Amino acid sequence: MKLIGAVIVLLAATLFGFFQALQLARRPRQIRELVSVLQRLETEIVYGSTPLPEALRSIAGHSGEPAGSLLRDVASGLISKPQAPLREQWHEACLRAWRRSAMKAPELEAFSRLGATLGLSDRIDQAKHLRLAAAQLQAEEESARDDQRRYETMWRSLGVLVGALIVILMY
Repeated sequence: MKLIGAVIVLLAATLFGFFQALQLARRPRQIRELVSVLQRLETEIVYGSTPLPEALRSIAGHSGEPAGSLLRDVASGLISKPQAPLREQWHEACLRAWRRSAMKAPELEAFSRLGATLGLSDRIDQAKHLRLAAAQLQAEEESARDDQRRYETMWRSLGVLVGALIVILMY
């Protein structure tokens, strides 16, 4: 019975370490996806002159998660509640998407700030805001890649070692 408990503890600690390492690996990919979404949104707004709800829905169909669900939430909110401010709908959608993602507060802040300016000015000004948000996210992506290189192996090893320590203390 003790052996089964030791195996379960070791497995749980190892899985926790691998989950943390996976989160570190997912974060740069998700940030890169957001940057790509912003670039496509800029193209739709500036060159396609596409209305924002249509542009968001179109881009959401070609985007991975969590960016796709975020854009779908905003687009459906703009259609179902056109009187509600875009800023609020954008921020609420960001909060919902961030809970399901590996991204952190700096990315949320940069992306939420964009929602406060989107749709308030002409296409050229919106393009500037989209580029600024993309540049901020690219800087965060670099930081996330650095964190991944630095801590990914550590988390894997730490999970196994903490599990082994607990098993040793159990005996």
